[in-house]
Amino acid sequence: MQVESPHLPAMATAGSVLVTGVTGLVGRHVATELLARGHAVRGAVRRPVLPAERVTGLEYVDVGNLGPATSWHEALRGVDYVVHAAAHVHVMRPTPEDHAAYVRVNVDAALALAEQAAQAGVRRLVFLSSIKVNGESTPRQPFAADDAPHPLDAFGRCKHDAEAGLQDVASRRGLGMVIVRPPLVYGPGVRGNFDRLIRLIARGAPLPFATIRNRRSLVSVWNLADLVACALVHPSAADRVWLVSDEEDVSTPELIRRIASAMQLPARLWPVPPAVLRAAATALGRRDEVLRLIGSLYVDTSLTRQGLGWRPVISLDEGLRRTVAGASEMRFGRAV
Repeated sequence: MQVESPHLPAMATAGSVLVTGVTGLVGRHVATELLARGHAVRGAVRRPVLPAERVTGLEYVDVGNLGPATSWHEALRGVDYVVHAAAHVHVMRPTPEDHAAYVRVNVDAALALAEQAAQAGVRRLVFLSSIKVNGESTPRQPFAADDAPHPLDAFGRCKHDAEAGLQDVASRRGLGMVIVRPPLVYGPGVRGNFDRLIRLIARGAPLPFATIRNRRSLVSVWNLADLVACALVHPSAADRVWLVSDEEDVSTPELIRRIASAMQLPARLWPVPPAVLRAAATALGRRDEVLRLIGSLYVDTSLTRQGLGWRPVISLDEGLRRTVAGASEMRFGRAV
């Protein structure tokens, strides 16, 4: 279901947009949102897209594998704006190949795109970064857009390096640059811990998080796409970093209860002390995964509300309902 956004009239500011990573969770929803607002949208892909995977109204252009030598010229022809959502995604236990791809895809390809976009006369580039640029946890206060970056892992560092390089290109070439740092993004097809939670809840598995008192920010792909579409054309968005979330921070047990409610299932939570969870996770080699489930990471979006006049277009509960319905359709060909 398409939600009509209250943020900026679509047709008055419509232009031609290139969206990279358009076959991914975020890129696909961004492209769909922009099409709904009257933009002409071109999607950059690395391989041919099957007819069943295509978004109606979206033009596709093959740019091949991403790296410093990627030619974006055909994809950028006649384009007013760019949304760069393509990335080598974060993995929990990165291999040497992942580390190399972080640099090649997430940094070098992004800088090549920005240089060529400036040469092509693109007005503005929106870069999908990550809250991991700010750090890994917020034990005392939320991350804010103007905090000093403090990335702690390879993925966060590569996103920070890309941000710095893009800001340099923007200042040298007069390209409008918008940086968006989302926390955990969820939606149909989400992977990682979020997908594992959905599967465990669906199986009725008992989850040992009843005593956890953390705080996590999340953003549905629908809210993120709406924020990107807003920032693409908003006169105050350029040359700034923006944080985004559903603005309903929850603890892990509360998230589990809400996912279970969306699935019309009971939440089977049982109490295990956090110290025991940490020790067990370390012994099993899954420490980082469990720390993300029991630790806090939340963001302050007040600058986004004030500077862009933006608020989420759907609630956390609605985002979870759509996510689990989409997951069911993908796995079983039916809705929950």
